[in-house]
Amino acid sequence: MKFLRSFRYAFRGIAYCIKNERNMRVHTAVALYVLVLSPFFELTVSQYAILFVTFSAVMAAEMFNTASEELADLTASNYNHLVRVAKDVAAGGVLICAVFAIAVGVCLFWQPAAFVRMWYYFVDKPYMAAALVFSLLLALVYVVLGPLGICDLARRGKEKRKKTGERP
Repeated sequence: MKFLRSFRYAFRGIAYCIKNERNMRVHTAVALYVLVLSPFFELTVSQYAILFVTFSAVMAAEMFNTASEELADLTASNYNHLVRVAKDVAAGGVLICAVFAIAVGVCLFWQPAAFVRMWYYFVDKPYMAAALVFSLLLALVYVVLGPLGICDLARRGKEKRKKTGERP
């Protein structure tokens, strides 16, 4: 039972990071789009493995950064030079992972023919291009507001409709 509880705690930590850290939402959205668009590229199983390791490194770094920031804030009620250093170093670790993730992406996805295939796919299927644009707008809302902000926005809209007597 302890083993299963440990998964619950881990998922709770992931959810906390997604709810509270905009950069984590950026990482998850980018990872999703990379995976969705990856079939246009000729990637081997090994290249997909590299991609997954890269995703996990960036997201784990973001989570370690969040944990260190939370602990640093807990230990210092006032400004503390060492707390600032710890937070800056943790943020720098995430930046290094993200920059090298971009480098991995360039190495894996620099396939001009694939970009041409993708272009023709979306030109031939404008409804898919529209779906992509719509999903990008939804992703932007997800990144900027986060799950809690979206829920809050929906709740305020519902309350406003109740006050004005509008139907959903």
